[in-house]
Amino acid sequence: MPEVMLRTVTGPIRAAAITGAVLPHEHLRNDMRWAVGVDSDPHRWLDEERPVTEELRSLRQQDGLGLVVELTCMGMGRDAASLARIAAGSRVPLVAATGLSAEPFADARDSSVEELTSRLMSEITSGLDGTGVFPGVIGAVGCWGEEPTAVEERCLVAAARASQSSRLPVATHGQDPTGVLEILLGQGLPANRVSVGYTGTDLGAARKIAEAGAYVGLSSLAQGPEQAARLVLGLIEDGHAERILLGSGISRVAQLQRYEGAGYAHLFHALLPRLCEAGVPDETRHLLTHTNPLRWLTGTG
Repeated sequence: MPEVMLRTVTGPIRAAAITGAVLPHEHLRNDMRWAVGVDSDPHRWLDEERPVTEELRSLRQQDGLGLVVELTCMGMGRDAASLARIAAGSRVPLVAATGLSAEPFADARDSSVEELTSRLMSEITSGLDGTGVFPGVIGAVGCWGEEPTAVEERCLVAAARASQSSRLPVATHGQDPTGVLEILLGQGLPANRVSVGYTGTDLGAARKIAEAGAYVGLSSLAQGPEQAARLVLGLIEDGHAERILLGSGISRVAQLQRYEGAGYAHLFHALLPRLCEAGVPDETRHLLTHTNPLRWLTGTG
C-alpha cells in the first residue's frame, strides 16, 4: 500500500510506513462521568497522559507497536491536543475519531440525519475542536441498550453517509452488533469499511459479522483471553481469518498498569501467546494484528 495514506493526530503518514502491530479499538483519553451523574468513578474516565504515554512507548520498544486507533468521539471527553502530545511522547502514531457515540453521550436528540451528517463532515474537513487534528476514523458509534434507539439510528445513518463522502472507516460498539451493522449496510456502506466491536462469546454471532464482509473487532479484555482465543480460533477455522481485528480494549483509568490493571499490553501478553500455543502460525498472527487493521483503515480489503 505504498500510496495509501493514514490520517494521524500528527499529520498524514503512508500506510506502508506502519510496520508494527496495530491496536484498532482503544481509548487513551475520555471522560464519561457526567452522563451518569458521578464526580469520580475509575470505570468512567481516563485522563492521565503520562502513564498512557509510557505504556505505548514501552509497547513500541518491546512488542513492536506500530499504530493505535483511538475511538473516543463527541461527548465522551475527547481531547485531540492530548492525543497529539501522547503520540509525540510515545513516538507511536495515533488515529483519532469523529463520531456520535450513543445515548446518553450523543448530543443529538433533536437533530436530523442531515444535521448530524453535517456535524461529522465539519470535523472531517476542518479538524477536531479547533486543534488542527484531523480524524482518521468514524466511531465508536452504536447503541447503549439492547438495540439502537431512534436517535442512535439517526447517528448511525449519519456515520454511514459521512463515511461514504469521506471514505473514512467506521467502528461500532454496543449490545446489538448485528443490528448496528445492518443499519450501516442499509445505507450502502461497503462492509469492508466497518469494524464491528463484538464483546459477546457466541461464535455464531461473530461468524455472521464476518460473513457479511465486515471486520469482527475482538478485545482481549472484554471477552477475556481464553474466550477471545476461542472466538479467534473458531473464525480462523471457518475461513474468516481476514475478517478479524484484535485489540486490548482499554477504556478506563483503572485498567492502566500504573493502577495494577492489564494495560495496553494485554493483547500482546495474554491473547497472542494463547494463539501461538494453539498453533496459529506467525503469518496468521501478523495478518490479525497488522495487515487486517491497515486494510480496514484504508478500505483496501
